[in-house]
Amino acid sequence: MKSALRGKNTLDVEVTNVSKHGFWILAQGRELFLPFAEFPWFADVAIGQLVNVEFLHADHLYWPDLDIDLSLECIAHPENFPLVSCVGPNRRIQPARKRRARG
Repeated sequence: MKSALRGKNTLDVEVTNVSKHGFWILAQGRELFLPFAEFPWFADVAIGQLVNVEFLHADHLYWPDLDIDLSLECIAHPENFPLVSCVGPNRRIQPARKRRARG
């Protein structure tokens, strides 16, 4: 005897585990790991902000509290999407580091 489906699955995406190295999400039946080294935007956020995730589109996740959206492809293969910024640091906010004299 097979059990009948009880209704629509309302759990589309879920953060399943968090460690000091990153976190796991369960999305569309796949469990994916997001290491903080590859996804630094999540490294210092509150757990409540991290677990508040939803599908933005069919293959894009969105963290509304953080204004971050990522495709499942980017999460599964971050090596194909290197972090690149054309913007230099704001020197008023982030001054250049002082160099230590070698002794």
